[in-house]
Amino acid sequence: MHTTALVLFSGGQDSTTCLADALEKYERVETIGFDYGQRHRVELEARDTILSQLREHFPRWAPRLGEDHLLSVDVLGQVSASSLTQDIAFEMQANGLPNTFVPGRNLLFLTLAGALAYRRGLEVLVTGVCETDFSGYPDCRNDTLQTLAKAISLGMDAPFTIETPLMRIDKAGTWAMAQRLGGTPLVDLIVEHTHSCYTPERTTRWAWGYGCGGCPACGLRQRGWEKWQTGKT
Repeated sequence: MHTTALVLFSGGQDSTTCLADALEKYERVETIGFDYGQRHRVELEARDTILSQLREHFPRWAPRLGEDHLLSVDVLGQVSASSLTQDIAFEMQANGLPNTFVPGRNLLFLTLAGALAYRRGLEVLVTGVCETDFSGYPDCRNDTLQTLAKAISLGMDAPFTIETPLMRIDKAGTWAMAQRLGGTPLVDLIVEHTHSCYTPERTTRWAWGYGCGGCPACGLRQRGWEKWQTGKT
C-alpha cells in the first residue's frame, strides 16, 4: 500500500483540490511546481500562500505536508508558440486544439516529477488533469498518462503510479470534492487564494475567485461553480 506522494501543484483550483485529496490519503506528501515562463506567473506566488494556509488552518494535514520544490523549465517557452507563454490572443488552431496547449508540457512535468520522486523516495505522482472538463489537450487523456506511468517506471526501474483524482469529474464535481475534503474552509481557501486564470489578473473578485472572467479557464471555473451552487439548493 502506498504511503507517499508527490503532487504536481500549480497553485490553481484543480491541483489544490488534488493536494487536499493526497493529504487525506498519504502519510507524507510533497509538492512540485514549474516555472516555464507562463504569462500567468502569479500562480507561482499563489502556491506559497496556499501551502501556508493549509499548514495554518488544517492541523490534521499539516504534519503530512512536506517539502515543496520549484523547478525552472523555461525551455518550454522556447519550443512552443502557446498563448500561455507568449502574448498572443486565445484562439482555436487549425488542428482543433486551442492555442493554450503547450506541447509536451504534462509529459515533461511528469517525467521530471518522476525523477524527483525517485530521489525523494515518493511512490505516487498526483496530477489534476481531467478528461471531462478540458480543452482537448492530448496530454490530459487517461491513456496518455497511464502509458507515461509505465514508461517512467521502466526507465527508472521503479514502480511509479500516476494518480488523477479529477479525471472523470467535471468542475462542479471538483468544487464538491473540495467541500467534502475540507468543508467550507477549503472552498474559501480555493476561492480566495488559488489562480486558474490564463492571465495574471488578480484585481477582479468573482463569486468563484479571481481572474479575467473571459479566458477558457475562467469560463470552466465559473460554470462549475454555478452548477455546483445550483445543485446545492
